[in-house]
Amino acid sequence: MYLISPALFLMAVAGAGAQDQMRDWAQFGRYAQANEETAVSPKAVFMGDSITDGWDDNDPGFFTDNGFACRGISGQTTSEMLVRFRQDVIDLHPRYVVILAGTNDIAMNNGYIALDNVMDNLISMCELAKANRIRPVLCSVTPSTGFGWRPEVKDAAEKITALNSMIRAYAESERIPYVDYHSALKDSRDGLPAGYSGDGVHPNAECYKVMEGIVLDYLK
Repeated sequence: MYLISPALFLMAVAGAGAQDQMRDWAQFGRYAQANEETAVSPKAVFMGDSITDGWDDNDPGFFTDNGFACRGISGQTTSEMLVRFRQDVIDLHPRYVVILAGTNDIAMNNGYIALDNVMDNLISMCELAKANRIRPVLCSVTPSTGFGWRPEVKDAAEKITALNSMIRAYAESERIPYVDYHSALKDSRDGLPAGYSGDGVHPNAECYKVMEGIVLDYLK
């Protein structure tokens, strides 16, 4: 058996630690240049994960024609969004921030997180927005019965429904608009129908059109 020397072991650990420190955990770099080049404050910033990220790819005109900015990043949890909220939302000085988040928390992309803690992150984003005179708009998590990249999560639909109930209750208590995509999109199993998605999680172009018709009413 080959035995590594203590010195080499410590060097390897130090190297791994340095790589971790160099990783842009919250992906501040993703929109850094776009933020710098934003000369006019957007009417609304759409903050989210891949569901928001893919929206701009499927229908960029929805954003450019309405003066909206997309700040979705695929794979992100609410914790990561909260960390970059100042740079990607507050510093752009929008009138609204549309927050669609929670799917990847339920999918345990960064490990287990309780729904109460997910809700705390959403509340913190809303409080930051209000403190900076930005109107928060909270969205329901879109429906899904499971995640292809996380098959061990067996109760996705139930957790999404539970989180949406929490989001709605908070929004109503704070008089924050609540955009209910879930009720408009779900099938009989509380999932995303095949006509609206190829993988049961991410909307297709037709689905985004439905979502656009819903959210525009809240962004007058």
